[in-house]
Amino acid sequence: MRGKYKGAQALTQMHVTIGASVFYRMENIIIAVGSRRGPKLNAVTSALAMFSSALAPEASFEVLGVEVESGVSHTPSSRDELMRGARQRAETLVQMSKAGGPSWNYFVGLEGGLDVVHEGGSTEELLRHSTMKQNVLRRVFLESWAYVTDGAQGHFGRSGGIELPEALAHEVLENGVELSVAIDKFAGGVGIRDAQGAWGVLSGNFISREEAFRVAVVAAFAPFYNAKMYRGAGTAASNM
Repeated sequence: MRGKYKGAQALTQMHVTIGASVFYRMENIIIAVGSRRGPKLNAVTSALAMFSSALAPEASFEVLGVEVESGVSHTPSSRDELMRGARQRAETLVQMSKAGGPSWNYFVGLEGGLDVVHEGGSTEELLRHSTMKQNVLRRVFLESWAYVTDGAQGHFGRSGGIELPEALAHEVLENGVELSVAIDKFAGGVGIRDAQGAWGVLSGNFISREEAFRVAVVAAFAPFYNAKMYRGAGTAASNM
């Protein structure tokens, strides 16, 4: 079940070059990702290139892709489900490591899907007052979520959101078609999931699936590479 992402080697070599004088005592930090899909692994590697020096300045990094189940539907349709899917992927990796598997340092779960927003009324209000529906506009956003844990503490991060056309949202939410299949049909392409992704199709390739996940990963890792800020904020809050 273990798969090494070749792109991680370039990042490791980059750190070896920068810290060649201390190479013999470099720590190798392994980041396990709950997927083997290229865009997700590329996103983690790209994110690491940004903050690795803040996370561990004298370490090399390796990214490993391990295929695990999310435990949620093929196209999550709520923020809660997206967060749950990302977290369950990461926590499955933690359990694999604790059960005598490989020794990994960080565990990353990535999940993409939909967040449904009712403009003009909350879901709870709509359930209580059916007459409100005629004045409420449903907006459906594509989002990418990340959950990162070191086995002791974990944090979420997410991308921005891009709105789906209502016809596409209907195909996924009401007809139960997987987003990658539905958007292939709407865009007239094949294999969207492993190409530019729904993000690329909807944004005209100004935002890729990889870029959306990269933002989510950078955000989720923030309490680790910017730990001083998060500890300080917690101390300040306790003194208020």
